Amino acid sequence: MRKVLSFNAKWAFSKETNTVPLTLPKNWIWVNLPHTWNDIDGQDGGNDYYRGICCYAKSFSLTDLPEAEQYYLEINGANSSAAVFLNGKKLAEHDGGYSIWRVNLTNALEDNNLLVITVDNSQNKEVYPQNADFTFYGGLYRDVNIIGVSNSHFDLDYFGGSGISVTPKIDGKDAEVKVEVFLTDKKPEQTVRYKLYDKSGAEIETKESGETSVTFNIPNVHLWHGTKDPYLYSLAAQLMEKGKIIDRVNTRFGCRTFEIDPQKGFFLNGESYPLRGVSRHQDWWGLGNALQPENHKRDAGLILELGANTIRLAHYQHDQRFYDLCDELGFVVWAEIPYISSHMPDGRENTISQMKELITQNYNHASIVVWGLSNEITMTGKSNEDLLENHRILNDLAHRLDPTRLTTVAVVSMCDIHDPYIQIPDVVAFNHYFGWYGGETDMNGPWFDNFHREYPNIPVGMSEYGCEALDWHTSEPTQGDYTEEYQAHYHEELIKQLFSREYIWATYVWNMFDFGADARAEGGENGQNHKGLVTFDRKYKKDAFYAYKAWLSDEKFVHICGKRYIDRVEEVTKVTVYSNLPEVELYADGKSVGKQRSENHFFYFDVPNMGETKLTAAAGEYKDESTINKVDSFNEAYRLKEKGAVLNWFDITAPEGYYSLNDKLSEILKSDEGRAVFAGIAKQLENAMQSAEGAAAAMGDSLKMDEGIMKMMGGFTLLRLTSMLGMMNISFSKEELLALNAKLNSIKKQ
Repeated sequence: MRKVLSFNAKWAFSKETNTVPLTLPKNWIWVNLPHTWNDIDGQDGGNDYYRGICCYAKSFSLTDLPEAEQYYLEINGANSSAAVFLNGKKLAEHDGGYSIWRVNLTNALEDNNLLVITVDNSQNKEVYPQNADFTFYGGLYRDVNIIGVSNSHFDLDYFGGSGISVTPKIDGKDAEVKVEVFLTDKKPEQTVRYKLYDKSGAEIETKESGETSVTFNIPNVHLWHGTKDPYLYSLAAQLMEKGKIIDRVNTRFGCRTFEIDPQKGFFLNGESYPLRGVSRHQDWWGLGNALQPENHKRDAGLILELGANTIRLAHYQHDQRFYDLCDELGFVVWAEIPYISSHMPDGRENTISQMKELITQNYNHASIVVWGLSNEITMTGKSNEDLLENHRILNDLAHRLDPTRLTTVAVVSMCDIHDPYIQIPDVVAFNHYFGWYGGETDMNGPWFDNFHREYPNIPVGMSEYGCEALDWHTSEPTQGDYTEEYQAHYHEELIKQLFSREYIWATYVWNMFDFGADARAEGGENGQNHKGLVTFDRKYKKDAFYAYKAWLSDEKFVHICGKRYIDRVEEVTKVTVYSNLPEVELYADGKSVGKQRSENHFFYFDVPNMGETKLTAAAGEYKDESTINKVDSFNEAYRLKEKGAVLNWFDITAPEGYYSLNDKLSEILKSDEGRAVFAGIAKQLENAMQSAEGAAAAMGDSLKMDEGIMKMMGGFTLLRLTSMLGMMNISFSKEELLALNAKLNSIKKQ
């Protein structure tokens, strides 16, 4: 009978050697798994986190293992390439940091053993991801197990799969459930006993057969219906020999149908079911990607509290625990491989193997409805024939391995909508940041209307949108200020534009949580992407979190925004309240400021600001409180000061009536002299980008200045534009920026 032994405890670890030891080193440090070596340096900025080969070693004796005929090492995640050595002999290697893989140890085992696993997250040209806006944490960051089985067993070798697949097909009120098992070294006299159970664990039916597939019929089937009713059946397959169980596997599954209509959006079990949700990265502050089960549960719980009904699990295969939670809680899931940002001609085989692993390992999850082929793959330029062929191969592979689900891609905003790779998958979605990376918030809805007019038969979704917010505050939020107030305003506007267009099949906020991106130097706290609705440590829900909760959750509540923005200068200040109740009344020191009704769940009050004022928002029996305080001058603790910036906004002279680097490009370009100044900058940028690589080269193409790109860039202040280009290795010195500002200071505003 199969036995699974956790192998997480007491590994010797070193990143000081590339030599595979033959005895357990005495001078290495002890770690328990899950473990990453980038939990600190992968989150502190500087793009200098350690990327290389590290070694893990563990000694054990044969008597430490459960009694079995064969032994497999199961690695649930080793980022990004790894090799396994037992007693000095190399047994296997694996490329891809996010999937399960196994190694048969049996023939190399001795009475006393030394297991060594080398893990490598260094840069290369074959293994995805290599160019992306997140930290590629190295390590054995998920569970490692030893699985003991008999010689005849459910397959453990094929792309990390479970050895069982379940395919439900709905027919009216009933379901036909095809079960297929995959066996290693099956004997003629062996049979398989199949047991079907309902959600409570009560047995529905048992079948025993010498065949590796059977079909169950479930009359009056109970459908899996998302967060409203995530009903799961389960199935056990037992390998039988002479009346004895010699191996067993279990899986859960849900019975449901879905459709994505290009005019009406997503349907679940024949009912309109608009997908409104978030994307998730798997890392935590201080932990990196080495999470415990409670971390996954906390993430799922926060997403459920938000009221989301769908999750894009970006940009790679996530832990099986999280897919299980999505099944249990009813989240509809977009699952994808890390084929991201830059197409690598030498990486095709790796995209294929990662797609095989993703689908094989996750086929039975009721939550998953689409397989993501790639994300922003044209970031460094237009598609080419090799990229197109890679996508066609992946698309055909996904349909061959799983005819029951659809394929999709997440397209970078500046990609031409006529690019042929967009036509390859079943459905598409776009990553747009109008209102944050240039452009204005009101460009989002019209962009989709234009796409929908041109391609009425292609279902289109919003795979990413968002903006960054830290603990900065203002009463006059503007794009690029990193304040919690601008983030809240941005999401208010996007909610109204996206949720009102029923043809948009899904929307995903980028991101549910702040996450590690060690190359980033933004917002005054380097090494992170701060677009999360919740902070990296999961301790603080930003105001924008409650904007979505007001629209999506049935849990009644009222929330006053700006709780961290206490000191305010103005005589009358704007106070925003979110609630999913129809009417809210706001009190200042017990006196009513007013009562409002709102169909869009957002309530805005003008509040006299005199001394310290206690605010209370009431919606029926539900209340929330906060405090504001009148001050004479702005509290500088609320104002962004970039860490390591070449030039901060307050270093810039901005005479009244004249332009400066603090003005938006769209304003500067209204003036003939302003256009002349920018023409000089654009020429510098094009020259720099022609010799640059990666994302810079792509931006060089963009700066041949089509109308869409100019609209996006118009939303940047010129200072922020130069800062963003600095992230792409195109830098300006302080002296150059000050000289540029001096030119602008001589031009009168239009």
